[in-house]
Amino acid sequence: MASAPKILVFAGSLRRDSWNKKLARVGADAVRAAGGEATLLDLADLPMPLYDGDLEKEHGLPEHAKRLKQLMKDHAGLLIASPEYNTSIPGVLKNAIDWASRAEAGETPLQCFDGKVAALLSASPGALGGLRGLATLRSILGGIRVLVIPEQLAVPKAHEAFDEAGKLKDAKQQTTLAAIAKRLVTVVARLNAGP
Repeated sequence: MASAPKILVFAGSLRRDSWNKKLARVGADAVRAAGGEATLLDLADLPMPLYDGDLEKEHGLPEHAKRLKQLMKDHAGLLIASPEYNTSIPGVLKNAIDWASRAEAGETPLQCFDGKVAALLSASPGALGGLRGLATLRSILGGIRVLVIPEQLAVPKAHEAFDEAGKLKDAKQQTTLAAIAKRLVTVVARLNAGP
C-alpha cells in the first residue's frame, strides 16, 4: 500500500493571530481528510536574515534556511496560505523562498522546489481576499519549477470569516478548500506513483 502523500502546510505570515495561519490550519485538516499527511509549519519558528549574497558567501546558508529546505525536500506537496501586502506577497515569504532556492554543495539547482506540487490560499480583510497576491506567488513558484494547481481559494472579509474554533464559517468556502486539498493530494499521489 502506498504511503500518504506528504504535504507541507504554512502561512506567509509571522503574526500570531494571522488569518492566514488560521487558514493554513484549516487547510492542513482538509489535507488529512483527503488522505494526505500534513505537516504544519510556522515561519515564525524559522527566522532568517534578509537574503544577502555576501552573507551566503561568507557563512553559507543560515541554519533555519537549511531546516526549511530539508522540510521541503521531505514533502512532495506544498499548501501555502499567503497574505496580500500591497498587491503582492509578504517579504517574509519571498525571503524564505529566496533562501530555500539557494543550492548547496551536492545539490541540483532548485532541488527543494523542482517537481513539487503546490496549492494556494489567501485570506484578507479586503473584498478580493488576497487574490492579487496569489497571482504573484503563482508566478514565482512556476518560475522555480513548482507545478501550481489551478484551483485556489481567496477568503475576503477575513476578520469575519472564522468562528471561535478557527474554522471557516462559510460552507461554500469550506467545500472549496476541501476540493483543493483533494486535488493537491491526488496530483501529488499520481506524480509520485512511479512507473
